[in-house]
Amino acid sequence: MRSQPTRTSRVPLLLVAGLPEEPVTAVTDAVRATDPRGTAVVHHDLRTLPEGVLRRHVRHGEAVDTAVLELAHGCVSCTLREDFLPLLRRLARTPGVRRIVVRLDPALEPEAICWAIEHVVVDDAPVAEDVEVRAALAVVDLPSWLDDAGGDEELRERGLGGSADDERTVAQVAVGQVEFADAVVLSGEAERWRARRTEAVLARLAPTAPRAALGELDVPALLDRIPADARRGAVDGAHGPLLRGQPPMEPVAGVAVVLFEQRRPFHPERLHEALDALLDGVVRARGRAWVAGDPDSVLWLESAGGGLHLGHAGPWLAALPPERWAEVPVEQRLRASLHWDEHYGDRMQELVVLVHEADPGDVLRALRGALLTDDELASGEQAWRAPAESAITWHEDPCEPAPRDQHG
Repeated sequence: MRSQPTRTSRVPLLLVAGLPEEPVTAVTDAVRATDPRGTAVVHHDLRTLPEGVLRRHVRHGEAVDTAVLELAHGCVSCTLREDFLPLLRRLARTPGVRRIVVRLDPALEPEAICWAIEHVVVDDAPVAEDVEVRAALAVVDLPSWLDDAGGDEELRERGLGGSADDERTVAQVAVGQVEFADAVVLSGEAERWRARRTEAVLARLAPTAPRAALGELDVPALLDRIPADARRGAVDGAHGPLLRGQPPMEPVAGVAVVLFEQRRPFHPERLHEALDALLDGVVRARGRAWVAGDPDSVLWLESAGGGLHLGHAGPWLAALPPERWAEVPVEQRLRASLHWDEHYGDRMQELVVLVHEADPGDVLRALRGALLTDDELASGEQAWRAPAESAITWHEDPCEPAPRDQHG
């Protein structure tokens, strides 16, 4: 009986993600070509979901296996979890498999896949006991990516949705694929100004990820350029760093990073109005917010293009008695120790906004205008705790007719 592999014997795994199918296929083939006999390529094709099935393709050497899988419980996530993760484990233990390449369907985001590999238990252990994510590659179509990243089109409108009730946007997937990438491959030709603006966005969204053109792709050279401290499948929590690496801070071709840090809470209703400034001409906004009406809770704000989500991310450290501080993430405790305020503790606004058409000054003015005024602050904490039932506690854009309890 074969013994369980140790961490040092894990099989390297690479993920290839992107919206354009042909370039993603070309990159996958280029990766496989560097070791065709020792590489196993996995692809779950979701295009047949309207028929209630998906197709799984596995290639190892010259052998190709295709299977049609019925949806487990009618759920894409369940089907992938029940088939994909055990498949990775089997491949990792197959003689002759020296590397696994996962070609992701356009609707799949590498972050969710990597989280499942690390955390979902299969046969008493996560699959990360058998495989090691070496790199996530994102394929970007230069002529169209920036429009996708700044838009509000839903995946299902483009026929890419993971299921009938998939409400994700194209922007969410396009931005998420690049933001999580360890390296980026550029496909297609764009006019000079668009190419410059797109690359300026990429340099700020994934500043540590080396880039290469598909027509000149040298896979080993690109992988060698990935820095030692790259993400490599690591998933950040809501209390992790908002800026990975050191993105350029000076504006280029209208692309700029806006940092917003303040030591007073947002007024819920004014913040709701200010959110529009994060949805037009903005590629990405993310961060932690402190809102009057719920001052004990960290609110996580995240947008991609014209879609936005705002939800709970646990309590502020200052809202807990010291004996419970060990319950919060280590990243939060470390940040609190660096930014502790005598009166407010670790409560503060920390937002990063990546704009490509919006005026950074307009974004800052909108956010500043949503803060409590001096008079409102002077009225005391009990007064501005009052609007606790505000709709801002849970928010999705496009707006719903009424607030939704996302845990209900």
